Amino acid sequence: MADKVTIADVARAAGVSRQTVSNVLNTPEVVREETRQRVLDAVEELGYRVNQAARRMRTGRSGLIAIRVDPEHDGINGSVLDRFLHALTESAVQAGYRLLVYTADGDDREIAAFEDLLGAYEPDAFVLTSTHHKDRRTSWLLEQGLPFVTFGRPWSELPALPHPWVDVDGAAGTDAATSHLIAKGHRRIGFIGWPDGSGVGDDRRQGWLRALDRAGLDATGLSRATTDGIADGEAAARDLLAADPAITALVCASDSLALGALHVAREPSPAWRADAGGFVAVTGFDDTAVAKAIGLTSVHQPLAEAAVNCVALLARLFEGQPPGHALLQPSLVVRQSA
Repeated sequence: MADKVTIADVARAAGVSRQTVSNVLNTPEVVREETRQRVLDAVEELGYRVNQAARRMRTGRSGLIAIRVDPEHDGINGSVLDRFLHALTESAVQAGYRLLVYTADGDDREIAAFEDLLGAYEPDAFVLTSTHHKDRRTSWLLEQGLPFVTFGRPWSELPALPHPWVDVDGAAGTDAATSHLIAKGHRRIGFIGWPDGSGVGDDRRQGWLRALDRAGLDATGLSRATTDGIADGEAAARDLLAADPAITALVCASDSLALGALHVAREPSPAWRADAGGFVAVTGFDDTAVAKAIGLTSVHQPLAEAAVNCVALLARLFEGQPPGHALLQPSLVVRQSA
């Protein structure tokens, strides 16, 4: 029976000592990857379950990492955090932790959720997503001295005590998309993004500007800012292309905006298309399942790598090491739309 499997059984099956099994379950960073994987395979095969109560008494830790889950919006870009959550779950399990999920709308309600969770479950750490300017969540956690890592940079000026973070270089992603279009011969390349001040949106717009500047191309009048949605992207693309019929390509800050832009780019014989040469290329960001399905060129984020780094940075905090960070590089996936 699975509930009768002991740590000694796992050790025998993996060909290691009981201490090694304990290390894999409690301090996996001190065990070589090959040995760690062998032990985890034995744990799964035998159905061994860690006695969380015993671990808590022994280490003073709950083995829980808390993270917020966001509601779906248009069903496209919400999938990005879904994929990150899946990858984080796998990485946490590899390190001997489990995720505790919660919902909250806005900084104040999320801080209230922190307090409730700490009272009821005592999570060891938090993983924050959707970081933004003047993020009150990070300030509160720092003031309380609680371990956390953010998936997203601290967009405001760093507080006196910097915290660990992992992010994907959005500017590098839109730079790659814009540079690809320039290499294909496009010279009037528009940008559809979000209003100033979003952090992530500003970063992605900067990559587009950087690539145009490097190529000696003018960006004046070639951008539109809107909220993130398919209909919003469609309206922004229609306005931008009507204002400048010479535009032959659009770089978008998300796949949702890009899908809306594609609706306009593929319309039969709109007035601006004849001047544009009959085709407007479109790129998105996030490489969602929708992008794959419709042939949308998009920037791919290494979400699995981001999750691994989040767990590793938390492990550093637990060991008393100073906060670290990781800025990961995205990659452009070229499809029919560009």
